[in-house]
Amino acid sequence: MLFEIEEIKRKRKKLGLTQKKLAELVGVSQPLVARIESGDIDPKLSLVKKIFEVLESLEGKKVNARSVMNPEIMYAKPEESLREVMKVMLEKGISQMPVLELGRVLGTITESSIVRIILSKGIESTEEMRVKDCMDSPLPAVSPDESLEYICKMLIHNPAVLVMEDGEVKGIITKHDIMKTIRGKSYEENFLVQNGG
Repeated sequence: MLFEIEEIKRKRKKLGLTQKKLAELVGVSQPLVARIESGDIDPKLSLVKKIFEVLESLEGKKVNARSVMNPEIMYAKPEESLREVMKVMLEKGISQMPVLELGRVLGTITESSIVRIILSKGIESTEEMRVKDCMDSPLPAVSPDESLEYICKMLIHNPAVLVMEDGEVKGIITKHDIMKTIRGKSYEENFLVQNGG
């Protein structure tokens, strides 16, 4: 039982929950949660079970890279003409594309890298250019289980983040994907509140 009590505190902290919030969700008082966690009282098994059910349902709703990523990755090849890639980016409304060859990530082509080339070499130079001539370094990569918080920090300094598993690109996350997820979550929460969920 003692191990289970320690597990409650560990899970609660991992989820970023206060004792007060956990108490509200379980339907008990905050001092009771504090006493359970400190080992002052020996709670009923049914109460421990209820606390674990609440914590586990919250863990299930935890947002990670897999739940946010876009699995349909538009990518460029190093030998592709820059003009072709620009056309795709415009048509699809995307501002960056990973550059891949035989499943390996070689770099990134972004609106910024294209604008830099135009500034330094002139617009005519884009006629002959290949993606490999103006790509930036590869986007940072995370595992599918990476937390939303960590991904948000990475997106402050990067246009996108790749999601990789076993050396394979599984998806891409942009700021737009994060905003869509947050918007979707608030709709979902409002729906649950309005429908007594």
